[in-house]
Amino acid sequence: MTIKNLSPELEKILSFLSEIRIEVVEKELETSFLPGLSLGPNCLYIDFEKLLYPGDILHEAGHLAVTTSAERKVAGTDEMASDWPTQGEEMGAILWSFAAAKHLELPVAFVFHPDGYKNESEWLISNFTNETYIGLPFLEWTGLTLSKERAVKEGKEAFPKMLKWLRD
Repeated sequence: MTIKNLSPELEKILSFLSEIRIEVVEKELETSFLPGLSLGPNCLYIDFEKLLYPGDILHEAGHLAVTTSAERKVAGTDEMASDWPTQGEEMGAILWSFAAAKHLELPVAFVFHPDGYKNESEWLISNFTNETYIGLPFLEWTGLTLSKERAVKEGKEAFPKMLKWLRD
């Protein structure tokens, strides 16, 4: 990374992504769905000059994290499935980003900012804060985390703790 004077939150996020093996590539982006962010094969492209909401990095990383390793290899390319992400993967990425924010001790509103999530950020924050984890069955099915019930049975910690951060 050549960017200097990163915010403490952004430094935390970039360090975390490096730890879990999601590569971040600094790249000038002309157009992208989210300002300053784009998915690439096994990586996130970030244009730090155009990045408006650093919390969006966790959401995009969530897309890479909850997809299969085969799909990660073609993310952002013409080989990516036209129906990607599925609705389950989208909800999984949203919930994954919540778990990442909690893990990094970032305010949930840092990720779920008012200008994102189709004006549903307050609804998502309210649900997740009240432990209504929409998308949890998907994350549990992928082996990334456990529901309370299953965690108790297995003697492990429940969501928002993660068993692992990347799907196989």
